[in-house]
Amino acid sequence: MKKTRSTYLKVCLALTVALAGAGAFASSHREAPFITKNPKVDATDFYLFQSYEAGRSGFTTIIANYQPLQNKYGGPNFFEMDPNALYEIHIDNGNSMDGGATADAIEDLTFQFRFSNPLANNGAGVELPIGLPDGGGLQNVGIPLRIAGPVTGSDPNLGAGSVNNINSPESYTVTLVNGPRRGSAGTAVTNAADGGSVFTKPIDNMGTKTFSGTGGYDAYARQYIYDITIPGCATAGKVFVGQRAESFAVNLGAVFDLVNAPLGVVANGGTLAGRSAGGPNPIGENNITTIALELPTSCILHSASDTIVAAWTTASVRQARVINPTATYADPAREGGAWAQVSRLSNPLVNELVIGLADKDRFNSSEPKDDGQFAKYVTNPTLPTLVQLIYGAANAPAPQYFPRNDLVAAFLTGVTGATQNGSVGEMIRLNTTMALGANPTLCTSPTDCSNLSDLGAASCLDPATATSGGALNPARVGCDLAGFPNGRRPGDDVVDIELRAAMGALCHAFPGVYCTPAQAPSGNLPFTDGTLQDVSQFDTLFPYLRAPLPGSPNGPNGLPPS
Repeated sequence: MKKTRSTYLKVCLALTVALAGAGAFASSHREAPFITKNPKVDATDFYLFQSYEAGRSGFTTIIANYQPLQNKYGGPNFFEMDPNALYEIHIDNGNSMDGGATADAIEDLTFQFRFSNPLANNGAGVELPIGLPDGGGLQNVGIPLRIAGPVTGSDPNLGAGSVNNINSPESYTVTLVNGPRRGSAGTAVTNAADGGSVFTKPIDNMGTKTFSGTGGYDAYARQYIYDITIPGCATAGKVFVGQRAESFAVNLGAVFDLVNAPLGVVANGGTLAGRSAGGPNPIGENNITTIALELPTSCILHSASDTIVAAWTTASVRQARVINPTATYADPAREGGAWAQVSRLSNPLVNELVIGLADKDRFNSSEPKDDGQFAKYVTNPTLPTLVQLIYGAANAPAPQYFPRNDLVAAFLTGVTGATQNGSVGEMIRLNTTMALGANPTLCTSPTDCSNLSDLGAASCLDPATATSGGALNPARVGCDLAGFPNGRRPGDDVVDIELRAAMGALCHAFPGVYCTPAQAPSGNLPFTDGTLQDVSQFDTLFPYLRAPLPGSPNGPNGLPPS
C-alpha cells in the first residue's frame, strides 16, 4: 500500500512515543526489577548545570531526585527518606587516581547525605490527653498522624513556631569525601550561618490547610534552603532537601497500551505545537524528593585550567537486614554490614532504553569506571531495531552502522571539543565554560529564562552548516550550548533530544565524524514524544524545581478555591 506523507508522520509520532517510554516509568522511575522493591532509594532524575538564577554566575547546580511517582494524596505516612540508607552525589573532576591530569571515571568528590526521622517528644511522639479529667482515666496517647495541627513556623530544630505539631521532624547531615567514596570518613558540610552540621528537611506538602500561612507551602519550604560552608572552599554554597513537583515530562501512558498513541496530531515534530500535541504530562500530577546542591564552580574543578566535570548519584543500603519480629518505630529491623549500592543515575533513560533487562540491576550496582561490561548495549543498541521491526523498515529505518560511536560519545566519553574529558564511563559531563542561552550568561531577567533552549546543545546541531570537522554551530538561531547533553537542566527536553540521537542525528550534524547521513536515514527527522519540557515549567531560582502538589487542593475551609 502506498504511504502518504501524512501516514508517515503518524508513524513517526507513534515511533517516538515508543522510544520515549519502552521499559521505563519516566526518566529513571522504577527502571530495574530490584529497585521497584526499594522506592525510597530509587533515583529518578539527575541534573548538572551552570546556575542560571540571576546573580549566581560562577556556580554549578546539582540535583538528584529520589522516590518516584509520589501520589500527592500520600498520607498518612507520606515520603520520608530512608534513615538506614546512604545517598551520594559523586563528581569526577579530572584529578585522576594515577596522578595524571585526565579524568578516570572515579569520584574525586562525594557529597554524602544521611537522614534521621525520630519521633518527637523523646521518641514518644506527639501525645494528646484523652479521657475525662475527673477520674475518667485521662491518659496521654500518641497521635497516628505525622502532624497534630497547622505547620507555619520556622525550623523545628530551633524550637520556633509550630514545632509541637510535627510528629516526626526529619533532618539530615552532609559529608564531603575527597577521593574514593569509601576512602575516608569525610568532613562535615556545615551551616554557614551558625556552624551547625544538622539540617532540616521540610515535611511533605500535606495540603493547603496544613500550610495555610502566608506564602503557603512554598514559603514554608524555602526556609530550609541553607547557605553552607564546604570544606576546602572559600565561597559558600547552598543545599536544599525536600519534596518537589515531578520534574520529568514524557508521554507515558499510551506506551503500555500497545503504543496507543494519539496518531495524526503532529504535522511537524519540529514545531512547538507538534512537540506538545500529546497533551499534558501524564506523570505531572506526582511529586518526588529532591536533594539539591549549588556549589562554587571553582571549588569542584580540579584546577583553574580545567573546565569539565562529570557527575552521577547513587544510593546504598547495608548488605544485611534482619526483620525485628516485635517491630517498633525506631527499630523495625536491624541492618549491618558494608554498604551495597542499589541505585545509580546520571544520563536520563540509559537503564531504560539502553541496558538489557538481564543487566539492569547489575548496572544499578556498578560504578562508571567498570562500564566496559555494558559496552555492547551502546555500540550495538537493540531499541532502534525493535522499532524498525514494529513499524517496518520503510517507515522507521534503524541506523545501519556499528559500532554506534555516536552513542559512545553521547553516553560514555563525551563529545569531542565539548564535553570529552578523557574518562570512559556513563556520567553526565558539563563543560562549565560553554555559554548559557543564545548570548546572555544568565536569564534575561530574574523571572524570564526564555532565552534558554529546551533542546539544549542539540539546538546547535545544524546540518546546513555542518562540516567533516564536526563542530557545533554557535551562530545558529536559538543555539544554547549550556544544555543537555552538555550537562542537563530541568527544562531540557531530554526525551526529544535522545530520540533524535538514538536514530542518528549526529550522523547528519557531523557527517563523517561518527557516521554518514546515508547510514542513518531517520536521523534528520524531528522526533518528539508530543509532551513538551521547557524552562517555563520551573522556577528561575534555586532549587529550580517547583513546590510539590498539595495532598489536598481545598482551601482552609475544606472547600475548593473559588
